[in-house]
Amino acid sequence: MTNRNEIFRVDGPSTVILGDNLKILKRLPSETFQLIYIDPPFNTGRTQQRQAIRTVRSENGSRIGFKGASYETVKGKITSYDDVFEDYWSFLEPRLEEAWRTLAATGTLYLHLDYREVHYAKVLLDALFGRECFLNEIIWAYDYGARTKNRWPAKHDNILVYVKDPRNYLFCSEEVDREPYMAPSLVTPEKVALGKLPTDVWWHTIVSPTGKEKTGYATQKPEGVLRRIVQASSKKGDWVMDFFGGSGTLGKVANQLERRFVLVDKNPEAFEITQKRLGEGSDELSIRYLVYNPEFYE
Repeated sequence: MTNRNEIFRVDGPSTVILGDNLKILKRLPSETFQLIYIDPPFNTGRTQQRQAIRTVRSENGSRIGFKGASYETVKGKITSYDDVFEDYWSFLEPRLEEAWRTLAATGTLYLHLDYREVHYAKVLLDALFGRECFLNEIIWAYDYGARTKNRWPAKHDNILVYVKDPRNYLFCSEEVDREPYMAPSLVTPEKVALGKLPTDVWWHTIVSPTGKEKTGYATQKPEGVLRRIVQASSKKGDWVMDFFGGSGTLGKVANQLERRFVLVDKNPEAFEITQKRLGEGSDELSIRYLVYNPEFYE
């Protein structure tokens, strides 16, 4: 039997894995990753019917929150979907539980969703992490693509930010790339030169269809958004992870900022694009690529 540490070693290289992320997550060590960013598939089906999802505090609840409180989680049954998953949340919830387990004691989770699911995710993460562990909801705003004329056009994504321990977490504001002041005449020349710390609303263009950053992967996110996240919530040498790795943007940014990373995706196209994009890394920060075979590792 292959030792589980051969899939991942804390003293090993950054790793890109092709395979089922839940099976792989269960084989990763606890409290290892300073930052976990995930951009799971949105529930984008146009035909959706659902009841409300609500979480109620209960002394004898069936749901035990990670912070020690008892919860009874009541989920409305989703009766109709266009997406490939019968129940989006039954798919996502065990992966979020593993994210919590593998997150370092001072670590931070960034969950990237859109307006269709973010309110349900907030309820779920409050139950898993504890409401006191909620740090921010980041709005990534952009202005690109078609505009509907029968409602306000949706031109933003939501990123929920949770810390494992609200009394002891990492946030490196001095490392984050600054923005220019909108009214520089109202602040000192020193502040103008330094720039300001971004707020929780981030204006950033999507990946340009004709730009150098474009890989051709449909859900690729811009490096500028991930750079800000990695700068704020990790340090050089830390481990970061994205287990919906996609085109490998987190890995690209992490490598540039001298962090070590694990990327996981079950899509062979994502694995191939990431390998082409990242290459073999450098002598100091090498990258290995692994095709996960359950029969071999279990």
